[in-house]
Amino acid sequence: MKTVITAKEFNTDQEKYFDLAVNEQIYIERGDNIFIVTKAKAPKRKYKAPDDDLRKAITMDEVRERLHAHVHKLFAK
Repeated sequence: MKTVITAKEFNTDQEKYFDLAVNEQIYIERGDNIFIVTKAKAPKRKYKAPDDDLRKAITMDEVRERLHAHVHKLFAK
């Protein structure tokens, strides 16, 4: 199903038309142009939930200290 509306109708009651766009395409006429409002697929989560690896993570300061100790140990002999 599709609904064709004017830009003025869309601006007057955007919430209504966004709700309708969940189930159908909304066509907005503005002058000689026609625009489509439709529901997009939800993006996938970019980040994983915290896990054991995160709990074992160390800060850059800890990395620097460990690296410094390791290099010192290698070249101290």
